[in-house]
Amino acid sequence: MITITVNGQPRQVDVPDDMPLLWVLRDELNMTGTKFGCGIAQCGACTVHVDGAPTRACQTPVGTLGPDARITTIEGVATAEGPAGKAAQAVQAAWRKLDVVQCGYCQSGQIMSAVALLTDNQNPSDADIDAAMDGNVCRCATYIRIRAAIKDAAQTMRA
Repeated sequence: MITITVNGQPRQVDVPDDMPLLWVLRDELNMTGTKFGCGIAQCGACTVHVDGAPTRACQTPVGTLGPDARITTIEGVATAEGPAGKAAQAVQAAWRKLDVVQCGYCQSGQIMSAVALLTDNQNPSDADIDAAMDGNVCRCATYIRIRAAIKDAAQTMRA
């Protein structure tokens, strides 16, 4: 039995140590907001936060996470406490305001990466945004709207 803390709640799962966190979230805990994209940590669709850092869940064995590790998913990011919650609310509002989503498949990973950026840097440059979002692939190519939404969210947070 493995204990992990997801969105502030301790959860016990009876899975092998080497099971990817993505499958624990989706198949064991029925949290389907985190998506499977490529399975090799190259597309970013599976991005969650582990102790506040954006992490590819498809390549993170659940057994490597201790019970003190704090996992935040797209389902829980907007209600997170502190700067991450504030960033999440600003990002999600900007995503809606600027109509970022096209097909939507990659968006949970995009949002999680954007929230991690804005939690640490409320005034990111284009280079900062590029670095933070590198590896988050959008097949619909909404990158211009994603960048604009990150800038809008940052401005909201500074206001």
